[in-house]
Amino acid sequence: MQELETKKKDIVSFFLKKGLLLSSELLKQLNNDKFFEEVCSLIENARHEEITVLSEKIKELLSQPQPAKLNWPELEKYDVILEKKGKSGYENIVKPLLQKTEAQEQDDKIKVIFSYKSEPGKKEAQDFIDYFNVRFKSIEKILKQRQELQGAISISRLLNKKDREQIAVVGMVRDKQQTKNGNYMLAIEDDTAYTRVIVNKTKPSLFMIAKDIVLDEVIGVVGVNGENIIFANNLFCPDIPVSKEIKKAEDESYAIFLSDLHVGSRYFLGEDFNRFLRWINQDLGSETQRHIASKVKYIFIIGDLVDGCGVYPDQEKELTIKDIKDQYNECASLLSSIPKHIKLIICPGNHDAMRVAEPQFPIYKDFAEPLYSLPNAIMTSNPAWVNIDSSKNFPGFDVLLYHGYSFDYYVAEVESIRTNGGYDRADLIMKFLLQKRHLAPAHTSTLYTPDSKLDPLFINKVPDFFVSGHIHKAAASNYRNITLISGSCWQSKTAYQEKVGHHPEPSRVPIVNLQTRQVKMLKFGK
Repeated sequence: MQELETKKKDIVSFFLKKGLLLSSELLKQLNNDKFFEEVCSLIENARHEEITVLSEKIKELLSQPQPAKLNWPELEKYDVILEKKGKSGYENIVKPLLQKTEAQEQDDKIKVIFSYKSEPGKKEAQDFIDYFNVRFKSIEKILKQRQELQGAISISRLLNKKDREQIAVVGMVRDKQQTKNGNYMLAIEDDTAYTRVIVNKTKPSLFMIAKDIVLDEVIGVVGVNGENIIFANNLFCPDIPVSKEIKKAEDESYAIFLSDLHVGSRYFLGEDFNRFLRWINQDLGSETQRHIASKVKYIFIIGDLVDGCGVYPDQEKELTIKDIKDQYNECASLLSSIPKHIKLIICPGNHDAMRVAEPQFPIYKDFAEPLYSLPNAIMTSNPAWVNIDSSKNFPGFDVLLYHGYSFDYYVAEVESIRTNGGYDRADLIMKFLLQKRHLAPAHTSTLYTPDSKLDPLFINKVPDFFVSGHIHKAAASNYRNITLISGSCWQSKTAYQEKVGHHPEPSRVPIVNLQTRQVKMLKFGK
């Protein structure tokens, strides 16, 4: 008996030196040498500084795969509260904490790299000048990394060059015309001067590049110097490096891309969206489809969550919900059916309740409070950069989100897009913008608010995914190991779309296997 008491004192003393008190029920079990060694091993391998009393419940928690991420003071608080209520048992304590741990781990895998914020203020002409100068310098830096443009000089120094001398310059396109001989005449400028560039129709490949050049984009020119003119031998866009690696996640998981829900419109396809909700809850589909649903980690919603109010003339005639707050209430109610372990990354579009000018801030909380109340929702600006699925051994995927308001301009103005499918080829529009390294290179292609310190529409790095919406047609493609995805819509063809010749394909969901990078298109329409 004396020997047993001495052993207990030694055990208590051992744990006191480590800053731990022992519960009476655990102390009884620690007389067993094997159990004692197991507990010692657990506290050596886990952070226990925040633990006050080591108990059976704590011991079981330390046995969990990620014990270091548990909030130990909160555990003890739960324990006291539950005992007062007469409740006991491991699950009452552990379950809520483990749920928090899983959510925290998922949060750790999502990082909002860029979401636009700025203080309100008056904009002046100088802000536009500074904005374009920032853009020019940013893209010039990319272009000068090309071997052909490393020796590029400022346009003002062309005056010191001899006729017929080989030169290279970088400039922003301020004018583009076709001469009576059928050649293209470009006017380009930098911060020192401007000059003209002739692109001869006798050089077919160069002529095709010139045909797709838009105003205000930044290009590199290599050619022969003339009198106040350059005869182009080559033209360069900043573009995406050919050497871009394709990343793949370590484990099987999926990301889904939705856009243009248009909740509140009488054309909203509620039955189709409810089929999607049933599938994501694993209540619909084949065994394989349900398995995929169980592995979904991320859902991106790329703008136009609601139909809005006053977006176009007589819109109220096409609304079933005429109050903007009620539209967001209904939208949040639908999205609340999505399992909480799936993260919702949400950016606005031109129908959402906020300024149309880009960059758009995250959807205004005043109008969309229920969305902000969703525990799994992450609100971003438009455009935005988000990194997903990172871990200790994997850098994650960089996702560029852009609703796509500028797309209409490029469908109309860029011949290679217009003649090869137009609105039916979102992949061509997205590829075009990646080549220009800008989401709206032409001044008139979107409404925007100039920022004198940065250009939020400049594609400053190479994404793994470029995702968009707006044109109501799902598409998936690949450009230099970047996955291009355009979301579908959840609205049937409107009178306006009928009038302008749009052909939406609603109720389709692009889904990406992050382990293989394979994209599939799920159809939820009838």
